[in-house]
Amino acid sequence: MSELVRIHPENPQKKKIHHVVEVLKAGGVIIYPTDTVYGLGCDIFNTKAIEQIKRIRGIKGKSVNLSFICHDLSSLSEYARHVDTPIFKMMKKGLPGPFTFILESSSKTPKILKTNKKTVGIRVPNNLIPRMIVQELGNPIVTTSLHDQDEIKDYPTDPEAIYEEYGKVVDLVIDGGPGQIIPSTVIDCTGSEPLVVREGLGKASELT
Repeated sequence: MSELVRIHPENPQKKKIHHVVEVLKAGGVIIYPTDTVYGLGCDIFNTKAIEQIKRIRGIKGKSVNLSFICHDLSSLSEYARHVDTPIFKMMKKGLPGPFTFILESSSKTPKILKTNKKTVGIRVPNNLIPRMIVQELGNPIVTTSLHDQDEIKDYPTDPEAIYEEYGKVVDLVIDGGPGQIIPSTVIDCTGSEPLVVREGLGKASELT
């Protein structure tokens, strides 16, 4: 059984953040709050943990939609190809915030995820907990929402209920307060013009 760790959303306790990072470094899978729905994540460099996330979500094959949570945009070039200035400006306007930007991935990203996809989603949530985790870890974490797109059900918002449901398949659940029921807005930036592929909490009109 995993552990439920309560972390203050506005003033995260450094000792508890450090503990979460140790779990991630040991190959653990965690559930954590964002500025939208609760997410399922692990260290991007731990293959076994990524495979566990795929099992939990019922993802098969190599065509997998997993995003990276970053602390900020300073390491963007490591995981995405050249980002045009207008796209970068749009990302700076929307992040930290409830957006996922789909970009062409760098050569190393498909190797990390063991996927044949040539794109990567980038998230910088407006929530101190995941951003402090990523900052201390030293690299992004893989993220996917706690929601099966094939199921007609709401996103779980209660950390204790999440712990009851997922405690046996993850290593740690963070209680950072109630989650949202609306996911991030997803914007595909790989074409000639940015394209909103999922309307979520973020307002794309505010990015222009």
